[in-house]
Amino acid sequence: MKTAYSRSSSSPIPGYSSNAVLQLIVASGVGFVAFFFTVVCFQAFAHMRYDEAWEKVISVIAIPQSQHYSSRWWTLFTYGWSHAGFWELVTNMIWLYCFGSIVQTLVGYKQIIPLFICSLLVGGLFYIGSQFIPGFVGRAHLLGAHAAIMGMAVAAFTLAPKYRIYMGPTLGIPLLLVIVIFLALMMLNTSLNPTAIAMLAGGGLTGFVYIKLLNSGYNPGEWIYSTLARVETVFTPDERAAIEKHNKRRSQVLSRMYEPKQGISQKRIDELLDKILQNGYGSLSKDEKETLVRASKEK
Repeated sequence: MKTAYSRSSSSPIPGYSSNAVLQLIVASGVGFVAFFFTVVCFQAFAHMRYDEAWEKVISVIAIPQSQHYSSRWWTLFTYGWSHAGFWELVTNMIWLYCFGSIVQTLVGYKQIIPLFICSLLVGGLFYIGSQFIPGFVGRAHLLGAHAAIMGMAVAAFTLAPKYRIYMGPTLGIPLLLVIVIFLALMMLNTSLNPTAIAMLAGGGLTGFVYIKLLNSGYNPGEWIYSTLARVETVFTPDERAAIEKHNKRRSQVLSRMYEPKQGISQKRIDELLDKILQNGYGSLSKDEKETLVRASKEK
């Protein structure tokens, strides 16, 4: 497998429908806004102080310490879709774009969201499980997409360890150097908390295994898009079938209105009705309209 890749700073950006990285950035932004909007609503309508409202909301979406997890099991699925601060969100989204765009370029956009979700789940499980190790104490609340971004970083490096990001015609930054800087910043952000490091390790391991599965011919993310396609098929009618059904009903109505008369053949009437179905009644000439009028009159 070829591993020497590069991306120019002027590479075209895919459209939104085929840009899963951009979709995740938008989703994370929406989650962040929704989180703080809910905090403000609790302040305004429940008459809470800001810190009380913050604690009320974050306890519902962030992974708690292990002794409280059994009563808040759903937080494994929600903790990665919001962030505790604006700059944390911005920096995480920059890293997501950096590593996610590489993965998206090399294996396609349909692998991004499954990889993101799997990394979040496994990272969260590593975080919870590590707290059962003596001396490993988790944070009061775990919030943010750090595990998923670690998964993207490791996935990008596993795909193309010699990848270079070009900032100009000649300035190419090795992907390895970018990942080293990212890891250093992540370690500082965790304050070397062992449970947070375990979370990052879980996300990174997921990225590595995911790409190895892809290279071996197995598509671990296929089920997500196939499920969405089946749901869309159920709730979205086939447009072509709907049009054909409508035209068939319209043709039946028109056929009952216009029956063959003396001097006007069925073939001629069908030709005129087809023209109406395709281009509308206004497309008929004056003579054609008169022909239909005569065909519609009683004998």
